[in-house]
Amino acid sequence: MSAEAADREAATSSRPCTPPQTCWFEFLLEESLLEKHLRKPCPDPAPVQLIVQFLEQASKPSVNEQNQVQPPPDNKRNRILKLLALKVAAHLKWDLDILEKSLSVPVLNMLLNELLCISKVPPGTKHVDMDLATLPPTTAMAVLLYNRWAIRTIVQSSFPVKQAKPGPPQLSVMNQMQQEKELTENILKVLKEQAADSILVLEAALKLNKDLYVHTMRTLDLLAMEPGMVNGETESSTAGLKVKTEEMQCQVCYDLGAAYFQQGSTNSAVYENAREKFFRTKELIAEIGSLSLHCTIDEKRLAGYCQACDVLVPSSDSTSQQLTPYSQVHICLRSGNYQLLYCSCGALPCSCFVMEVKLVVAPQFRNRLCQNEALDEICFKVCACNTVRDILEGRTISVQFNQLFLRPNKEKIDFLLEVCSRSINLEKASESLKGNMAAFLKNVCLGLEDLQYVFMISSHELFITLLKDEERKLLVDQMRKRSPRVNLCIKPVTSFYDIPASASVNIGQLEHQLILSVDPWRIRQILIELHGMTSERQFWTVSNKWEVPSVYSGVILGIKDNLTRDLVYILMAKGLHCSTVKDFSHAKQLFAACLELVTEFSPKLRQVMLNEMLLLDIHTHEAGTGQAGERPPSDLISRVRGYLEMRLPDIPLRQVIAEECVAFMLNWRESEYLTLQVPAFLLQSNPYVKLGQLLAATCKELPGPKESRRTAKDLWEVFVQICSVSSQHKRGNDGRVSLIKQRESTLGIMYRSELLSFIKKLREPLVLTIILSLFVKLHNVREDIVNDITAEHISIWPSSIPNLQSVDFEAVAITVKELVRYTLSINPNNHSWLIIQADIYFATNQYSAALHYYLQAGAVCSDFFNKAVPPDVYTDQVIKRMIKCCSLLNCHTQVAILCQFLREIDYKTAFKSLQEQNSHDAMDSYYDYIWDVTILEYLTYLHHKRGETDKRQIAIKAIGQTELNASNPEEVLQLAAQRRKKKFLQAMAKLYF
Repeated sequence: MSAEAADREAATSSRPCTPPQTCWFEFLLEESLLEKHLRKPCPDPAPVQLIVQFLEQASKPSVNEQNQVQPPPDNKRNRILKLLALKVAAHLKWDLDILEKSLSVPVLNMLLNELLCISKVPPGTKHVDMDLATLPPTTAMAVLLYNRWAIRTIVQSSFPVKQAKPGPPQLSVMNQMQQEKELTENILKVLKEQAADSILVLEAALKLNKDLYVHTMRTLDLLAMEPGMVNGETESSTAGLKVKTEEMQCQVCYDLGAAYFQQGSTNSAVYENAREKFFRTKELIAEIGSLSLHCTIDEKRLAGYCQACDVLVPSSDSTSQQLTPYSQVHICLRSGNYQLLYCSCGALPCSCFVMEVKLVVAPQFRNRLCQNEALDEICFKVCACNTVRDILEGRTISVQFNQLFLRPNKEKIDFLLEVCSRSINLEKASESLKGNMAAFLKNVCLGLEDLQYVFMISSHELFITLLKDEERKLLVDQMRKRSPRVNLCIKPVTSFYDIPASASVNIGQLEHQLILSVDPWRIRQILIELHGMTSERQFWTVSNKWEVPSVYSGVILGIKDNLTRDLVYILMAKGLHCSTVKDFSHAKQLFAACLELVTEFSPKLRQVMLNEMLLLDIHTHEAGTGQAGERPPSDLISRVRGYLEMRLPDIPLRQVIAEECVAFMLNWRESEYLTLQVPAFLLQSNPYVKLGQLLAATCKELPGPKESRRTAKDLWEVFVQICSVSSQHKRGNDGRVSLIKQRESTLGIMYRSELLSFIKKLREPLVLTIILSLFVKLHNVREDIVNDITAEHISIWPSSIPNLQSVDFEAVAITVKELVRYTLSINPNNHSWLIIQADIYFATNQYSAALHYYLQAGAVCSDFFNKAVPPDVYTDQVIKRMIKCCSLLNCHTQVAILCQFLREIDYKTAFKSLQEQNSHDAMDSYYDYIWDVTILEYLTYLHHKRGETDKRQIAIKAIGQTELNASNPEEVLQLAAQRRKKKFLQAMAKLYF
């Protein structure tokens, strides 16, 4: 190197890399020094600070000439700033632990949304509707990153947060913090609404069996170039940083486990899923090792989760797995079999085990053991064992032991002495242990008033061994002097532990029992005790989980007697909660007790409880024998009719009961009542009855001629009104009228969300098919629609709408997707619904997923293609869409074969597809599935022209099969075609299922 060059390099290296703090991001932006800055050992500012600053600058609103605030402009500078933020995150290898620790929820949300955008995830498309297997690896990884962050954020938000001490109040800082808090809450609300979809996306990711790739700084640069300059590199399977399947699955399993564990607080059955995911995480960590680049799991936290799951969901293989003390105590509490605390060798509790509980089991377990009055004996024994363990380790005696020993008896003292004897080995024990035990026994004697019990202890072998003769005589003399028979003039001093617990402590314990109890008579007894202690408290407010619908709470809280008011409110709240978690037996007990109570003084509340018990009986039947198809008893149907026809004034009614009653009648095909026997006033006053009547009548008229289907037109108009929007306008200062926003029209009999909630209570296939076909027809009416969706019975609906602008077609499209997902959850083998799902994927350009559902629709109605697929399932339109899917997936040989399935073979499309040389399917191995001789002859000519001798011979061999001879009878030719159709469709199913 020349001296001049060396001087230049020295000057360059000595130049500062970053100018003053105020313009460092501009400097990085203009000088392209980001990578150099990030390579520093300790870059200042840190990478996460760079992300915040880049995104803040890119999201700054602009101000126009009229001083009006505008959204951030989509200009080159802002796009570069967003790209730089993504590049910094790529430098951090998209480690969510680092990003979550340093970035706020709004900033990280913005960053991951930019990642989705640059990864070409279609905006507005639900991630759960995307097929991860068909997405480019970097796009699939972006979707996984976002959904992992979503459920991690939800889990994190459920943890208590220690509030930071506020500094000196500054108005601008406080306003900024308040804005960020509100924005975070809004984002969390959206994430929680989408939580179920995020979990489905991550569960689908666990089925992937291919490595994924995450964007690096280089791939992000490639994406920012012109499309022609990328040469498809970012779409290939080797672009970006490789993330092995095991690493991805390990992270996803851990995040799913945390999400399921968090949901377990409201649904204990989910703990089983959490346990499965956490233990799978441990297996994957063992496979990939702890030095993985992309898998950073907090193994201590994982171990804690696994231990908790062992307690909450013990393994069924209890013989092969050693249960922890946590698990044993939890099993004892859940089963009510408290004998689990006893050794297998006899009735005496094992002091070694039970004393160990003191050290390793959370206090709430020990507290719960001693909150049940029926367990006084067990409670004392556990407490005695723990106390002896404390004494041996030099700790003080607990207050609880002294309280439980206030009323000693022979059995308690015998047990205590036995525990002490078994807990110390006098031959091996140190002098300090012996001294601790001796002092404990002496203090126990001093606390006893009955000399008979003192003699029991002082004459025990352990006591005689540990205390010297002089100490024993001195203790006995002290006890005799204290005895009232010896010195009647001395008043015994009250022991500290003889003082009863304060009223607040007792009230707190009773309130805790009140929260836990679901026995109505125990609840009544606790409330009587509480009201006897204080008359100032409102005990219905003890738990914020006790929720009663607002239409009821006004009536209940108007009860004058405080005890009755608390009892009615708590019984109803607990009954509603038990019904929600499907604990129907306890719910029935609570509601029955509440009904008996209110019958005495309130006809209004009596009717309310009868209505709630009707809803409970409907839920009980639907969750029990109704699932097996057993019809409900006639008295339940009569009670449902009675509710719908009820005309009692001033009775508070819950909307959900009307929904459930109408859905119940539709599900059990009570069409006769809904169409002919419903009173006229109900159709005017209850929108759900009106909707049920129209649905039942439409189903009833289906077999008749099209001209007689008047109710179908009425039902169509009702749905159009529900899906309509009304525009709100505002006149500006300049006199011009501008469109502010559109909102749901109030002309419909209910809102779209209410309609969707009602539909999701239906299970009758014909009713669901009618509703689905109506929404599909409404979707197809749009003028800009390119690909229609097909549905059964779609012809019964009108073909046009007078005012297209009034319909919210975006909401209609979303509703169609939600309804198809719901209907397939009810019956995944309904070919009509499967075709609709396939058409939706086809319309949104997801061709692999569309083929999956087209093939599934054919498979379910043909015994996996062992029979011919009915022509009303595989219509020409369905076959043509399957052809287009294969064509766009570059499976050109499959296209040629499918052209044979049409009623008139499409030779033009078949020949054109066979001319394609860049085919992604098995090509010549599919020739055995071609039965049309003309296509086979064209293949022979084509391979001869290209000089492809081997492939030409395969085509000639296929033509030479005797069953394809044109001279054969028509039956033979049809049988040959059917056999090839079957084999081809089965091969396609194995490929796309």
